[in-house]
Formats: sequence, structure tokens, C-alpha cells
Amino acid sequence: MKRSVPEFAPLLRIRRPEALQDFINEFRPKRGSSRFVCNSAKRVLQRGSANCIEGALVAAAWFALNGRRPMLLDLRTTEEDVSHVIAVFKRGSHWGAISRSNHASLRYREPVYSNPRELAMSFFHEYFNAKGAKTLRAYGRPFDLRLRGDAWAVGDGNLQELVNAIDEAPHNAVITSTQASQLRIADVVERRAGRLVQTRSR
Repeated sequence: MKRSVPEFAPLLRIRRPEALQDFINEFRPKRGSSRFVCNSAKRVLQRGSANCIEGALVAAAWFALNGRRPMLLDLRTTEEDVSHVIAVFKRGSHWGAISRSNHASLRYREPVYSNPRELAMSFFHEYFNAKGAKTLRAYGRPFDLRLRGDAWAVGDGNLQELVNAIDEAPHNAVITSTQASQLRIADVVERRAGRLVQTRSR
């Protein structure tokens, strides 16, 4: 990936994934149109706001700039909740994640997980909707962006084709239908903690 793209200058100053997560946390939540749009890492850096997949693309750009695999992982939920996309990385033989989320519980994961399933399952307990129902149902295989050209990093259009490809890629279930029917609803204290966000809607 070209390091000369002006918008990438802030990324070039970051040295470690931990600092990258701090940088991603500073993006404002994306507001506005009800029409879903996914912008490239370059456009997100220009704008300063991001949804989860856009934050993951910025993180992936950092990994690519540092000669590492730019990989995303999709966390799929029931229809009663919103799925989540994270950027994943390895340190040695263990997996971690960079995550753009307004919610405290769906953020950075230390690279201590033995495989992508372990990493995905680290999100399971706190991944519940406003009614307290736990909604995580599947995770995608690590999605290597090196196979998708460079529009995800520097393009100017809506990356809907990429979003579709991630959604349509093979996914692995995290629980069975029987287990899903027996899940405990998050209690009042858990739901109260789950409402902790970085930025309140205006």
C-alpha cells in the first residue's frame, strides 16, 4: 500500500496496535442518513467519524502499511440486533482485535486468543440488545483484504460490494439452536452497564 497518501500520515505515527485502538476510539460515531454507506479508510480519515466496519478498515490500513495482513472478522447477530465487524491481528500465535464501537463492551481484544473462534466468543456474553437478549450467533472467517484490491483503503465510492462479500462469506455458528433457546437474559445491572457509551446521541 502506498505510504504517500496524505490522509495516512496519522497512521504512520502509530507504532503499536494498542495505540491504534486509542486512535480508532477518537472517531466520532457516524450520524446522518438512514442509507448505509461504507467509506474507505482514506475517506474516514478525512471525515473523522466512522461506523464499526469503517473503523475496522482504518485499522486494516494501519496493518497493511506496516507489512501485516489487513484482516476483518464479521460478528453476525440475530435480526433483533446489529452485527459488528472488527479488524483482527496476530501477535505470535495468538489473535486480538481492534474494534470501533461506541459501547464499552465491544472494543479492543488483547492478542491472547488461540484462534478466531475463541476471539469471537470473547464478545458473546456482553453482546446483548436493549431487552437483554444475547444475540451473537456466528462469526466469519478472517477476511483478507489483500484479495480485494485497494478501493477499501483509498477509494472514493460506497464499498457496498465489499460489505456484501463479507456478509456472504462462510460463517461458523457459535451456539446451537437448543443453546439459543436456553440463554439467560442479561439482568438489570448488566443492562445498565451495557448502556455505557462514549458519545450520547443528540
